[in-house]
Amino acid sequence: MTLDSIVTAFQGGATAEEIAQKFPAVALADICQIIAHYLNHTPEVDAYLAQRHADALALQREVEKRFNPAGVLARLLARRSSKP
Repeated sequence: MTLDSIVTAFQGGATAEEIAQKFPAVALADICQIIAHYLNHTPEVDAYLAQRHADALALQREVEKRFNPAGVLARLLARRSSKP
């Protein structure tokens, strides 16, 4: 479970209890602490999450540059059908 998921759910209007139901691997007390930290440090957490998002997009572009995703499904299906 990531900080992104919990903060996004909270920003979307979910209560701590609803988030705990959605993500049962995280204790309600921990979710409450995360929300409290977010509320006390909103600009910093938002900046951190924005940077993580930008990093993820950059990584995705790099991977797609190295391994062109175009036609992957067709190539995989062709390989599968050519196996004995």
